[in-house]
Amino acid sequence: MDLSNLSPAAGSVKSDNFRRGRGHGSGNGKTAGKGHKGQKARSGAPRPGFEGGQMPLYRRIPKRGFTCRNHKEIVGINVSALERFENGSDVTIDTLLESGIVSNPKDGVKILGNGELTKKLNVKANSFSAAAKEKIEALGGTCEVC
Repeated sequence: MDLSNLSPAAGSVKSDNFRRGRGHGSGNGKTAGKGHKGQKARSGAPRPGFEGGQMPLYRRIPKRGFTCRNHKEIVGINVSALERFENGSDVTIDTLLESGIVSNPKDGVKILGNGELTKKLNVKANSFSAAAKEKIEALGGTCEVC
């Protein structure tokens, strides 16, 4: 391999800065890539989503409910899922990802109290339910909010 063989990855370079309407020799002369006549060939073509005066789709579809802008998507994990860790080990969000219990922690991980736990674990998560905290601490483990 030498410098004369180097080229960017396929599809990574797409320039949009060529000059339109500068003659046939430029490869983009005459109609300048706009085709022949019609509304879209002229200046002031309609905005995206405009349907020629017909009520646009985004206004025809009913709007329902309310979407909270500050909504957080918390992933819940039951205490029974922590059973796969060894006795006395530290359980963090990273170890949960590695073990495959959590695939995408999104805005946080909450430990829930469903199931049984038989091992002493030091758990670090975003939040804990009261039942989960009780079960973990009953076996001598710790619950730390991170």
